[in-house]
Amino acid sequence: METRGIIEAISEAKQNVGGIKQVVWVAAGGSHGGFYPAHYFLDQEAKTIRSKNITSNEFVKAPPSFVGENTVAVICSMRGTAETIEAAKVAKKLGAATIALYVDESELTELCDYQVKYESVALDESDFSKTNSAYGLKLAMLIMDQVEGYDQTETALAEFSKIDAIYRQAVLDIRPKAIKWSMQNRESTSIHVMGSGPAFGAAYIFSICNIMEMLQIDSPTVNSCDFFHGPFEVIDEDTSVFLLVSEGRSRSNDERAVRFLNQFGGKKVFYLDAKEIGVDKFDPSVSEHFNHLIYSPILNNVFMRELAYQIKKDYMTRTYMWKAPYK
Repeated sequence: METRGIIEAISEAKQNVGGIKQVVWVAAGGSHGGFYPAHYFLDQEAKTIRSKNITSNEFVKAPPSFVGENTVAVICSMRGTAETIEAAKVAKKLGAATIALYVDESELTELCDYQVKYESVALDESDFSKTNSAYGLKLAMLIMDQVEGYDQTETALAEFSKIDAIYRQAVLDIRPKAIKWSMQNRESTSIHVMGSGPAFGAAYIFSICNIMEMLQIDSPTVNSCDFFHGPFEVIDEDTSVFLLVSEGRSRSNDERAVRFLNQFGGKKVFYLDAKEIGVDKFDPSVSEHFNHLIYSPILNNVFMRELAYQIKKDYMTRTYMWKAPYK
């Protein structure tokens, strides 16, 4: 069943209990960060729908009290992470309608009421309009349109057809800067990643999944606004900073950070402007919600890979993941 049909079916099934009132986005690690644009969209645009983005094991141990028959739980795992499967069991026990986003079938797809297969953000051959983040955002838009109406629905849905081409052009345009950045950072022991608003989820994934998990380099994630409430105290000429300058209403917050870093930072300060990677090519009425869908694969497939090449790191190796017990 396609995404619009799924939301229509859930809405109809929930009519006798008062309809859809809440959405929880449940996943772990990069999949959790991948739901950020969906949650951000509802958090910013919806007037009546409650949205929460929560990690799988937190949901298992402490599910929000509002989760129940009026809830849609969108649950993502590429291959069936154990704690995400447990989260699906909890969501179903609490009465939520469940949608699994997956690459490989697993117990998660068996448990959930509906299934949406996505394509990996880490594979060059993927259609980048069909990643987990893209499907999450599309589901969020369709839920809002179904429940309370969204006057930009058709405009927004049409923009998904642009994603793959914009991403592929961005790869070509930005690679020279990525090579220069990676050469400047091949000896960095810490890389601060900054962003705000619609780009913060991409910053978070770049830190925890790309730089820390895949390259084993320390990487704090800092909100461009909260930068001025503590983190800016560590800035000097040697600090490595990677700042996402987003398209949309939060752009001025990122630009404020740019002005400070231009004055007090050094040669390891790097800005990746959403306009450089084509986010401004989306319709301006909805473009801010597409920041993540271009940023995240560019960071993973261009910047992370170029840095891995410079430091001679096999980014598929791990120290603890898949090796050490952590139950």
